[in-house]
Amino acid sequence: CGGVFSSFSLGSPCATMKWATCDGPPCSCYLLVGNGVKQLIDCKALIPKCFLMKAEMYRAGKGLNIRSIGRKQHETAIVDNDGIYDPECENDGKFKAKQCNGTDVCWCVNSAGVRRTDKGDQSLKCEKLVETHWIRLQLTHKEGPTNVNKDNLKAAIATELNKRYKLDPSLVKDVQYDPDARMIVVDVNKEKGDRTYDLTKMAYYMEKDVKVLPLFHDQKNFTASVDGKTLMMEKIIVYYVD
Repeated sequence: CGGVFSSFSLGSPCATMKWATCDGPPCSCYLLVGNGVKQLIDCKALIPKCFLMKAEMYRAGKGLNIRSIGRKQHETAIVDNDGIYDPECENDGKFKAKQCNGTDVCWCVNSAGVRRTDKGDQSLKCEKLVETHWIRLQLTHKEGPTNVNKDNLKAAIATELNKRYKLDPSLVKDVQYDPDARMIVVDVNKEKGDRTYDLTKMAYYMEKDVKVLPLFHDQKNFTASVDGKTLMMEKIIVYYVD
């Protein structure tokens, strides 16, 4: 498998997932998502969030990693306040619309796997998976340069999102900047109903980059270079709009 590399990071056995195990021939890579349960993954792309959460839940049970949780600050969007759970995934990595976490308590989720209804019992109906079409990234950068040009900052953020997460730069619709608070707010939008690109993969990878440790094999952090200055991020809150 050492000869099969992706464009994300040349030279790593699985560039987009540091927990993966690769073997062969033929070469294949997988994630452990339960005791002896292997989930095949594509190391040339970001791994679906549902698979990542299952792997993280498994690893947390083994004492291998922890997760930092954000707090809700915006009333028109959903923040993942419930924390990690062991989700039910479709074969392609999408979340099943109804989640129960192995119990009799169930709830409906959006395509980010975030609860969007009150919890109920097994009779709860979740007709279909609701697609998240708008993600707001609220970032705080470390102390450093603050006299950066807003337009240049937007271009720098879009460039880095494309380079690191393969996000189409045209999906970055707005970037707001408060230099006094060192806060950057990035709005990423796609057309409602568009399921050709899963925004939640980008958001989850970025959340890990800033909050905990990168999921990428190379372990580099997310930064934005603008006007010859590098902004290092130290906080992130992710909001999901269906």
